Amino acid sequence: MQPLAGIHIVDFSTLLPGPLASLFLAEAGAEVIKIERPDIGDEMRTYEPRLGADSANFAMLNRGKGSVAIDLKAPDALVRLTPLLKRADVLIEQFRPGVMDRLGLGYDAVRAINDQIIYCSITGFGQRGPRHGMAGHDLNYLALTGLLSLAANKDGAPSMPPTPIADIAAGSYPAVVNILLALMHRQSTGQGSRLDISMTDSLFVLAYWGLANGFAAGRWPRAGAELVTGGSPRYQVYRTADGGYLSAAPIEQRFWNVFCRLISLDERFHDDSRDPANVIEAVTACISAKPTDHWRRVFANEDACCAVVASLAEAVEDPHFRAHNLFGRQTGTGLIRIPALPLPLADAFRDTVLTKLSPTLGADNHLLATLA
Repeated sequence: MQPLAGIHIVDFSTLLPGPLASLFLAEAGAEVIKIERPDIGDEMRTYEPRLGADSANFAMLNRGKGSVAIDLKAPDALVRLTPLLKRADVLIEQFRPGVMDRLGLGYDAVRAINDQIIYCSITGFGQRGPRHGMAGHDLNYLALTGLLSLAANKDGAPSMPPTPIADIAAGSYPAVVNILLALMHRQSTGQGSRLDISMTDSLFVLAYWGLANGFAAGRWPRAGAELVTGGSPRYQVYRTADGGYLSAAPIEQRFWNVFCRLISLDERFHDDSRDPANVIEAVTACISAKPTDHWRRVFANEDACCAVVASLAEAVEDPHFRAHNLFGRQTGTGLIRIPALPLPLADAFRDTVLTKLSPTLGADNHLLATLA
């Protein structure tokens, strides 16, 4: 039996943070019912590229879930949803603070129906504070928490992050962790919980090293000047002769010694403590003198913490990841299938059903009648 078998989740969230959180729970055995707008549904359904009637993104994030389409502004919405809310263990929502209250679905209203509910709200800024009602997206959250300032291009301008870091690392993951803790808490006390997941609050965890430097020594990190922000030759991305890139992270001295030997770095630059910028230039000259495949071969069997930068298309074909069968499960819509998102869940917690589809809009509306 999967660890979350028998757990019922009603998910009012859309797009990324909440749906990814509920996907984790669904893959561990929970029943997840998405609550969606009639006609349109989750906005993620409309994204590109298309995968049949919906989008590939939607199929990725909503594998194996159910769907109820209902107008939450309708006068009878709460009455119709009451059977689902009565049996629910967890409710997930990511509206701005106050929206669920105005819809008659706030924590107090739902708790009156089900006093053991675990009610999880995911927002950019939390349920209170000067910014609690402010609109925002991932890039804004990174900007306001100082993280974006540390990812600078050579001209000093912040660079674009490659993925929605706040949504995933500071939204989905904290939501999953706190929901699981709340389920354990309820198991021992019989009490539900009100969970307030603020993505901006959660982002500061990712800046642990900068906070340590700032709080303890008054040395707040700067872009391009610290170990992990580009200030050291031991943590850099170097361009190769044919336009490829080598990620080099030989931080520890034993790895640095190997690295210096393999790239034939002049001994004058082996001590990088006195003039890191000068050493970066010297290493850059070495790496840029040879093509990408040369460096791939050089570092292939060496303990130097170095790797050629792969494209995503190359990465999914990497023999190592293929050996882990990361993309062995499937999702899709209708008759179309694509590999499912490779969630970091232990095989022991997953079921043996390799193919599960994302739900068609309103596919489970019958539950509103059968559970009443």
